[in-house]
Amino acid sequence: MSEQDYDYRSMWEGLDMDVEAHDGLLEAVGQMYSSMYLTQENRPASTAYLDGVATNLHSGRIRELVDPQGDGSPRPKKVIGSFCLYVPEEIITAAGAVEVGLCAGADWAPAEAEKHVPRNTCPLIKGFMGFKLGRVCPYIESADLVVGENTCDGKKKAYEQFGKLKNTFVIDVPHVRTDETRQMWRNELRRLAARIEQETGQKITAESLRAAIKLANDKRRALQRLSATRAADPTPISGLDSLLTVQAAFMDDSARLTGAINEMAAECEGRVKDGEGVAPKGAKRILYTGTPMAVPNWKLFNMIEKAGAVVVGEEYCTGSRYYKDLVPETGATVDEMLDDIADRYLNIQCAIFTPNHGREEDVVRMAKELHADGIIDCALQFCTIYEQESFGMEEAAEKAGIPFMHITTDYSGQDEGQLKTRVEAFIEML
Repeated sequence: MSEQDYDYRSMWEGLDMDVEAHDGLLEAVGQMYSSMYLTQENRPASTAYLDGVATNLHSGRIRELVDPQGDGSPRPKKVIGSFCLYVPEEIITAAGAVEVGLCAGADWAPAEAEKHVPRNTCPLIKGFMGFKLGRVCPYIESADLVVGENTCDGKKKAYEQFGKLKNTFVIDVPHVRTDETRQMWRNELRRLAARIEQETGQKITAESLRAAIKLANDKRRALQRLSATRAADPTPISGLDSLLTVQAAFMDDSARLTGAINEMAAECEGRVKDGEGVAPKGAKRILYTGTPMAVPNWKLFNMIEKAGAVVVGEEYCTGSRYYKDLVPETGATVDEMLDDIADRYLNIQCAIFTPNHGREEDVVRMAKELHADGIIDCALQFCTIYEQESFGMEEAAEKAGIPFMHITTDYSGQDEGQLKTRVEAFIEML
């Protein structure tokens, strides 16, 4: 059945979604995308792929997951959902399933969410609870299993409530790095592998895990290649488009997206040679760090770039942490490869760790490599760990001689006027 003739409303109804409410969500996100993304000037032509991703995020991509033949036949692969970078896609892929990131980037049904989580919890947690209760996220509804992770205290307790609404399995992420916690984390990922194998009925083999590692690494290598072009002045691609590229990496088909990213990287490399950019040469360059931005949380990048600056790098979970490190491709056995995967993921510089000087070092290094004029550090409201880390981050930036600004915000537009004033003043000061 052709894409044009496919009945997506029936597909959403089959997932037990609130289709009318979902229509309202799609309309709002579509308007937001048009005003933020399609008004950008001089975008690389290859970013048209991102427009297609955005258009098909709740339609064509979901059909690929649940009804690729268009005839209602049983779905070919299990869908495993997650909210965090610490859930290894390699393990899920090797067991014959598909990992997808779940909706958490907007306010939805907050009154219902607050029946399950406190009012003063972070917007991301309240968001994923609201999306589930409101039945408007096809990724949540199509997931056969959600893998949670005990990162922050808010998520840890929220998963207890979320698990009453959805089949959920939680892994425990260490908060310190020692030989003992490394072994504990390796054991956790073996426990996860066994649970995913149980869900899919497919055993992870050395061959399947090796192929899954290469698939994920190829995507990371493509993102590294694209990121490297942003050191140029003028920078060839906007922070908004770079953000969406990594957001897509949690939802889109990995092999297809990797090809698209390499095409973007090749075009951007050509633009660098030609001195062509999305902002004028000399535009102020911002490095972003802080809490992750799930779709459709684009407001801060939009604000920065509409103010005349350009975001040239991102140190956070929907940025460089996703692609900075590769998993070694030399493991011979499943056990060796699982250890390699565990060690790679334990090196992600999340604010849950104490001490966490590695994140400060990464931010300063990236700022220098990408020739950033300033650093903007952002925490979602009530995110204690990122709010606390902002003090050390500011000290590290000051020591390196890089201007720094910390922002606290949420998903609403209520603070946009105040934020706009602060962002514009910071850029002017640069």
